[in-house]
Amino acid sequence: MSCCDLAAAGQLGKAGIMASDCEPALNQAESRNPTLERYLGALREAKNDSEQFAALLLVTKAVKAGDIDAKTRRRIFDAVGFTFPNRLLTTKEAPDGCPDHVLRALGVALLACFCSDPELAAHPQVLNKIPILTTFLTARGDPDDAARRSMVDDTYQCLTAVAGTPRGPRHLIAGGTVSALCQAYLGHGYGFDQALALLVGLLAAAETQCWKEAEPDLLAVLRGLSEDFQKAEDASKFELCQLLPLFLPPTTVPSECLRDLQAGLARILGSKLSSWQRNPALKLAARLAHACGSDWIPAGNSGSKFLALLVNLACVEVRLALEETGTEVKEDVVTACYALMELGIQECTRCEQSLLKEPQKVQLVSIMKEAIGAVIHYLQQVGPEKQKEPFVFASVRILGAWLAEETSSLRKEVCQLLPFLVRYAKTLYEEAEEANDLSQQVATLAISPTTPGPTWPGDALRLLLPGWCHLTVEDGPREILIKEGAPSLLCKYFLQQWELTSPGHDTSVLPDSVEIGLQTCCHIFLNLVVTAPGLIKRDACFTSLMNTLMASLPSLVQQQGRLLLAANVATLGLLMARLLSTSPALQGTPASRGFFAAAILFLSQSHVARATPGSDQAVLALSPDYEGVWADLQELWFLGMQAFTGCVPLLPWLAPAALRSRWPQELLQLLGSVSPNSVKPEMVAAYQGVLVELARANRLCREAMRLQAGEETASHYRMAALEQCLAEP
Repeated sequence: MSCCDLAAAGQLGKAGIMASDCEPALNQAESRNPTLERYLGALREAKNDSEQFAALLLVTKAVKAGDIDAKTRRRIFDAVGFTFPNRLLTTKEAPDGCPDHVLRALGVALLACFCSDPELAAHPQVLNKIPILTTFLTARGDPDDAARRSMVDDTYQCLTAVAGTPRGPRHLIAGGTVSALCQAYLGHGYGFDQALALLVGLLAAAETQCWKEAEPDLLAVLRGLSEDFQKAEDASKFELCQLLPLFLPPTTVPSECLRDLQAGLARILGSKLSSWQRNPALKLAARLAHACGSDWIPAGNSGSKFLALLVNLACVEVRLALEETGTEVKEDVVTACYALMELGIQECTRCEQSLLKEPQKVQLVSIMKEAIGAVIHYLQQVGPEKQKEPFVFASVRILGAWLAEETSSLRKEVCQLLPFLVRYAKTLYEEAEEANDLSQQVATLAISPTTPGPTWPGDALRLLLPGWCHLTVEDGPREILIKEGAPSLLCKYFLQQWELTSPGHDTSVLPDSVEIGLQTCCHIFLNLVVTAPGLIKRDACFTSLMNTLMASLPSLVQQQGRLLLAANVATLGLLMARLLSTSPALQGTPASRGFFAAAILFLSQSHVARATPGSDQAVLALSPDYEGVWADLQELWFLGMQAFTGCVPLLPWLAPAALRSRWPQELLQLLGSVSPNSVKPEMVAAYQGVLVELARANRLCREAMRLQAGEETASHYRMAALEQCLAEP
């Protein structure tokens, strides 16, 4: 058989490829083309390669592209099978006068024909050819050779068909396809555009696996695309805006890519554009903001102007979309604008190394305030039937980000919306799985078909906690939150989240947002303890909360790296114990004794005596564990000392328990071992408060303090109240 005959046989693959638009019934095809049936029989009965070649040639001549349907292609496969194409793909000897790639080209053409059947595209005999097929994408040869071009087209046809099957992307990635596609694209040889299209599909289907298998090659593609984007002067830059989000890695984006992307976006967004040109650019900017924060924006005047432009454009887009009723909202674009507004909020509230100057911050806050007003207006129109839509979740998210930093403006509108926010948060809390799914949909809606970058919080309540923490300080908003049942919801939420950190759960895999959410809940409860003590006493949910705090603190104070959460739990529990002192749970039960022992441990270990060079006397200093977090901890510590002091006269068993812990003795010993000048007045006041109440409550405490030179220490530190108390019998 001649080389020309082989090339003709290869056209069978093209017939299969072009047949998707014409699917006549098999009996009609048979009645029109009985010759085909005869040749198929010959193909089935072929005894060697030469006979199969001849039969294939006859089938090719008998079949026209428009006459072959899926069932006919399947019958051709049944006649040929995989054995013959397998040998064609692996043979290294071609007939005399033929290039060595001709047999492989025919094998690929047959596979391309078969792969037009989805069932065959997922066949193990096709999947195990993936490593062989990928080698054809980067094989060297004459770029003008029609046979080679045909083989490349057929290879992409096979790989694309496999990618369209349920488990195809996984097999392609495991077979090295991603690296081969990257190299084919970067080589800019024949079919490189098909390589990029297939890469886009694989990244959309399995981003994490793609990056795990081929990170260096994908980064090389990203560098090429970023450079093209920065240089593009034609409409291709808008197409690249749509492609580039898919090629941003889940880890660090190379700095040279960030420079090119920012420069390209600055040119696009600084021009007068139509919405179809501007929107992809805003979505790319949002994707970068979501993945990199503000790190991709250069410092200096150009960077600050660019960031201000980004936020300004985002706010305008939000207002246009949400203020006009009756217009269709482009939810993906508006959600991307939310991400840019969130970046603006972060930069406007950053005190150090902010990209923005103060006049820019003032201007942007005013602009964002108007956009947030539009978000509130939109949320006021949301009915129960829309509460589970991703765009509503995204809108609540940006409002939560705003309220975390600013509650004084738009106060009336925010108060009017609070009942909706409580109901919304309660609905999603009660359907937690759907809430988590919503957060993933929001990331998809705003950024890309994947969810790279920092994880979006998986529930609406966590988004609202910082804002509610501010609002519970104010009388009006607090009354609304209490009336709508927010405290009960927060207690349930706290208990649910606490379960995630309890023994038996792997806390190392928990996102930081869980612990931050618990701390913020504690701050809200602290506000309520101070401003609404009657609520704490009458609402049963706070009794359950108190029981959880008492049960949890003993183990929490022993855990490394969780001191700040322990401080919140201890202080909240001590303050609540003053209000719930008549509760049976606090009458010297094992749980209450364990809690106060842990609270004493937290309060007593904050400071130590530290020797100073050249001085005979030590100074009072923070203990090593407390040094790194004292700025965030000290207010809670002082409040905890005050709360403990208040508990002593209310709980008769507490003073003897404190004495058994040796806290008062060790405290006096610590004060006696350091220079009084090293102890700040507020520390002296806090220590004296505890010592005085313990001394007043229990005779044995007074005696123990006297034995520890309590009167002398009180005199040195001018603790008049303690000195007077210890002077009494």
